[in-house]
Amino acid sequence: MAKAKMPHPGHGKHLCYLNNMGMQLSEPVQYKKLVKDGQFMCKICGRVAANKVNLCKSVKL
Repeated sequence: MAKAKMPHPGHGKHLCYLNNMGMQLSEPVQYKKLVKDGQFMCKICGRVAANKVNLCKSVKL
């Protein structure tokens, strides 16, 4: 199977990608660390993260 091409650099760290890969189910403790005390929201998908590096198009809350 071919490796999926990322839409932009760093996308492998973004919540939209991690969620699609099932991280919230397979690694809930790690996933919670990424979203706890969220300070940024993605303008594309609406997910909230503690750090803007975990979102595609972040905006400060």
